[in-house]
Amino acid sequence: MGTSHGHEGHSHGPSAAELAVDGQRRRIWPMALGVVLIGGYFIVELTVGIAINSLALIADAGHMLTDVVAVSMGLSALLLARHGKITDSRSFGWFRAEVFTAVLNAALLIGVGVFVLYEAVKRIGGEAPEVPGATLVIVAVIGLAVNVVVMLLLRADAKGSIAVRGAYLEVLADAVGSVGVLVAGVVTMTTGWRYADVVVAVAIAVWVVPRAVRLASDALKILNQQAPDHVDVPALRDELAQVPGVTDVHDLHVWSVTTGMDVATVHVASRGDYARVLADTRAVLTAHGLEHATVQVDPGAGDGECCEKLTW
Repeated sequence: MGTSHGHEGHSHGPSAAELAVDGQRRRIWPMALGVVLIGGYFIVELTVGIAINSLALIADAGHMLTDVVAVSMGLSALLLARHGKITDSRSFGWFRAEVFTAVLNAALLIGVGVFVLYEAVKRIGGEAPEVPGATLVIVAVIGLAVNVVVMLLLRADAKGSIAVRGAYLEVLADAVGSVGVLVAGVVTMTTGWRYADVVVAVAIAVWVVPRAVRLASDALKILNQQAPDHVDVPALRDELAQVPGVTDVHDLHVWSVTTGMDVATVHVASRGDYARVLADTRAVLTAHGLEHATVQVDPGAGDGECCEKLTW
């Protein structure tokens, strides 16, 4: 009866989970400050928007609300991922909480965009209300300043966390919205054209929705356990196959638990010197950014001496 003798290896040094926790610790305070700033401005903008019947301000306030929710959920996800216990049933802890947060953020953005488009169509079909341009300008300038400050707080970590990136995109959308409201205010003041407010609201919605769809797509790729875009799996497989002593590469799986935490598993067949093959294989994976990897080295077929030794 034959049996295959396997050798497993894991990368040394700080684990991907430890590195992810370090990154989350760094992101918590900027996110918390962002919640306070955006939440305060949301109340101001919504109150003024309702008072002067400005669809552009209400639309921007709606995006501000999604910002508050997005940054709050992102902050909760980071806290949960950092403090949530790793158990036998949750071997990766709560790192996926960031990904679920990104999906919810995208859904909120799309919902606000659809609502604004619906309201704009209603107003275009009827008489557009008169909106005081000076008030639009004042509120827009304050909103732009708040958005820029929060963007600067989140920008450094936007690439390293999909939850932070979702919040950053929301704030970026609001910054663009604030610029649009500012333009609407100036046009209203100088020309008296009532539809400037409606046109800007539509432009904000059209600008935001595609970015929300892209964010949702990125998050769903992670939930579907697809290989991350920055890992060239065919090239990785070819490099593993070229490792001296490797006769076959199979069961190669690459996926992301969350942004900044890519993992891989692979089986390689070898006819001998398993320790060297294991080290060289692990080096190839590390070169592709896959420090958190499990490698199984199996005895290769086709070598009579090898196969005789494995018979018992």
